[in-house]
Amino acid sequence: MGLRGGLLVLLLLSFGCSSPTGTTASSTPKAAAPAATPSPAPTTAAAPAQQGPETLDQLAQAFSGQPSFDDTRAVVAFGPRPPASPAHKKTVDYILRRLKSTSARVQLDSFTAATPRGPMPMTNIVAKFGQGPGQILLVGGHYDTKFLPGFVGANDGGSSTGILLGLADVLSKARLQKQVWLVFLDGEEAIHNEWTDADSVYGSKHFVQLLQQRNMVPRIGCFILADMIGDRSLDITRETNSTAWLVDFVRTAETSLGDQAYFFKSRMDISDDHGPFLAAGIPSVDLIDFTYGPGDHGLGYWHTPQDTMDKLSPTSFKIVGSVILKTLALLERQ
Repeated sequence: MGLRGGLLVLLLLSFGCSSPTGTTASSTPKAAAPAATPSPAPTTAAAPAQQGPETLDQLAQAFSGQPSFDDTRAVVAFGPRPPASPAHKKTVDYILRRLKSTSARVQLDSFTAATPRGPMPMTNIVAKFGQGPGQILLVGGHYDTKFLPGFVGANDGGSSTGILLGLADVLSKARLQKQVWLVFLDGEEAIHNEWTDADSVYGSKHFVQLLQQRNMVPRIGCFILADMIGDRSLDITRETNSTAWLVDFVRTAETSLGDQAYFFKSRMDISDDHGPFLAAGIPSVDLIDFTYGPGDHGLGYWHTPQDTMDKLSPTSFKIVGSVILKTLALLERQ
């Protein structure tokens, strides 16, 4: 991911801060301003109680961060996970194995990216929940890590993998009014050291191109990106490129859950996987904690060997997972 303002920092598809327990990490291209989108107001009234599968509201209240934390630890144990590496393949296999235990309809979007290191195979993984021809809500995050010696990316790449797998578990229990797709994105990180618009977010760009080729963009209600959300000292940044009305939905969600202390106390322009979605006119929000460790910019652990599991907390996964589920519940009612 890339930071603007002085510091450079961050499907094949068949379409149908306050410290919870103790620190944070990053992403990249800046999107062109999308066409104006309508700004629906969040509806907070709870859905009527029914028997059978659980509502998203109920799942938001009950979400546990421990399974997501455990999944993060499992992929971090593979070591550095840049595209085309043995550990990257182990991560893909792990994600697919875990998704088999859910009700997801899983599809792979495999492609070859033109990178500064030459052609490189990459794979986005899409886990689909719910049915019907209507609107689709997307939640995504990247699972690759940057080409850096000793960089295991517990927060940056690991936590987004873990939270999506935790969400897959609970969405299997959900009574959904709209489809929800979880998108595990490959190739978020720049292949060379410096992040550029050309050398970054390969998976996001490819996935959005597929949506456009299949005329699917009008069906996409939103894209919620989770990146670097496991930090023990959770402090989700208000990313200023994100769609304003969708940010308001997140605010309503976190306030209703009592988690407002962990969100949007600081503002920053961050380039990340939501950029290509915004450029395509898809309302998007980047949930990213971009204060991760010591130093002048609070990024002492970002893209370093110090981005390890001891910096993360299950409580942070619980907070972010609950807020994502509550936001989806609000969006379902629009």
